[in-house]
Amino acid sequence: MSQTFAQDIYTEPSNLDFNTLANLGPLAPMAGVWEGSRGLDVKPKADGPRKQAYVERIELQPIDPQTNGPQLLYGLRYHVHVVKPGQTKTYHDQVGYWLWEPATGTVIQTLAIPRGQIAMAVGQAAPDAKRFELVSTLGDTHANISSNPFLDHAFKTVEYRIEVTIHPDGSWGYSEDTVLMIRGQTEPFHHTDRNHLFKVAEPTPNPMARPA
Repeated sequence: MSQTFAQDIYTEPSNLDFNTLANLGPLAPMAGVWEGSRGLDVKPKADGPRKQAYVERIELQPIDPQTNGPQLLYGLRYHVHVVKPGQTKTYHDQVGYWLWEPATGTVIQTLAIPRGQIAMAVGQAAPDAKRFELVSTLGDTHANISSNPFLDHAFKTVEYRIEVTIHPDGSWGYSEDTVLMIRGQTEPFHHTDRNHLFKVAEPTPNPMARPA
């Protein structure tokens, strides 16, 4: 995506609105705490693809406006916690940010997992979009993937996609496709995840803010 930037790269915008929840564009319906009990993971194993059901809890809390000089971003800080049905041991843990840039209609997801991997996925959406897709591609200058040496050696991630769908009843869901080049295999493996999430708690604004 090509952009033209202003000559002044230092002056911050004067129109900051600290009501983040009113400025999240397509991310607004995702704010809050969510649970989903019908997740499905299709992962690689030595004997071939394996399906795994999972239960998920996602907390998405508003952050104050963020500026990079004149650039203005609103967003949600998130934490994903996943277990297998009937278990307490963590199956997947993930943290990061969902960000919205109103000026360009850009949605960004940053992610980090405790297996030594980080990524940033980027997409475009209208402020009232009910469906949008973000993509991260290995080697992309602005939406890249970085993995620890073992993952790069054995399970190289070459692309990550996530499609979000906001449903009319206020719930939302996602479909992810993480494309892997697995050592010893010639064809890419599509490691997929999907779930449908329902709200269990409302979002909490800046916890340091106090009523006047």
